[in-house]
Amino acid sequence: MPFTFSRRAFTALLFSSVLAASGAAQAGTLVIAASEVPHAQLLEYVKPALAKEGVALEIKVFSDHVQPNLLVADKQLDANFFQHQPYLDTFNRDRGTKLVSVGQVHVEPFAAYSRKIKSLGDLKDGATVALPNDPSNSGRALLLLQKQKLIVLREGAGITATPADVVENPKKLKFRELEAAMLPRALDDVDLALINTNYALEAQLVPTRDALFIEGAESPYANIVVTREDNRDSADVKKLVSALQSRDVRTFIEQQYKGAVVPAF
Repeated sequence: MPFTFSRRAFTALLFSSVLAASGAAQAGTLVIAASEVPHAQLLEYVKPALAKEGVALEIKVFSDHVQPNLLVADKQLDANFFQHQPYLDTFNRDRGTKLVSVGQVHVEPFAAYSRKIKSLGDLKDGATVALPNDPSNSGRALLLLQKQKLIVLREGAGITATPADVVENPKKLKFRELEAAMLPRALDDVDLALINTNYALEAQLVPTRDALFIEGAESPYANIVVTREDNRDSADVKKLVSALQSRDVRTFIEQQYKGAVVPAF
């Protein structure tokens, strides 16, 4: 028997399909990778405001600095929020990706910590200093050590400096390069560790209280929201950046982190 379909039934089906499509378009979902502290915390804070604007924010927490970029580049995630521009520039160059920043949110002043000494004057000759092993943060750590007059880097060495660029090392410091997330756990095994603030906060370290020395507020390492070139003008991404750069978030950062995280907008 041939299949028949009434005009009324067809019209009803078409109308319901249009409604469904319209609803899907209005209820956007933005999937974003983030470090746990403070990035995911800031995203959780703006989640209700974004929901009111029709953007459902889905946050994926990562502890490494590689997968979040690869997953965005492969279109498995819409954006990420964990890195600064020097790291992104190095990643794009080394991996051949074309990820872009769509807005800066905050600075996490980089700092040095120790469980073995109470002041920089107690640092002994031959001490072991732990550094992040990714190029931009390793350079950042070495530049901070140079600012404290512990080392001198070769002329021209900048944010991608490595221990090989150290030309003067009067204390004969020994450098141990580790994954950034592992640095707080290494504090019992080294004399000094240069640690990103997000990992310090996760380890219950308070930079303004526990650090032996810390970057100033003039640090150029603002943390940014990153996406693909083909997604940079997305309405949902723009709403996310606007929410993270709001006056409300500025107040939240200042009250919640008390100088350990500084607004960059």
